[in-house]
Amino acid sequence: MIALILIFSVLLGFLVDFIWSGFEKLAYPKKYSDYVELYAEQYDIPPHMLYAVIKTESGFDSAAVSNKGAVGLMQFMPDTFDWLTNEMLFEHLADGMRYDPETSVRYGAYLLSHLYKRYGNWQVALAAYNAGIGNVDGWLQNAEYADGEGGLKSIPFKETRNYIKKVTKAVDTYDRLYGVPETEIITEAETVTAALHP
Repeated sequence: MIALILIFSVLLGFLVDFIWSGFEKLAYPKKYSDYVELYAEQYDIPPHMLYAVIKTESGFDSAAVSNKGAVGLMQFMPDTFDWLTNEMLFEHLADGMRYDPETSVRYGAYLLSHLYKRYGNWQVALAAYNAGIGNVDGWLQNAEYADGEGGLKSIPFKETRNYIKKVTKAVDTYDRLYGVPETEIITEAETVTAALHP
């Protein structure tokens, strides 16, 4: 009798885990996977990072519009999109293309790659994606915020601190639900944690 109860308990545990994992995958989907996988590889960034940023920015809603005017999956402001399309990729796309899912994912992957190459650190790259390169460059030159090794020991914008927390949590969740890709996503946990507490 005890053996049957133990077996039933184990099976029930597996069933609950399976159902809970299914609900989590609904909350953390891999929508637009053709675009995400293609451009993550093309621009050499971890796919789970790209999924996590899309989840945080728009919740995978290609028609999303922020109260500041950012639109699309990757939430581009008009000036950022104009800079990317005219000065970085030289494609001269119309502003309305910010809503196009493939364009948004491609440009978002390109921008994340550009920021990571510039700073060499995902925490700083995500801060720049959210707060802008100008703000982050200023913080890195300020001993109050810079850690002296190219990272940030604190971040003065609460929105940016919260943004990094959300993306980091989403990356961790994608790793847990779908398996960690061969490329490490965020390995600077101590740096990220320090930067979240000004």
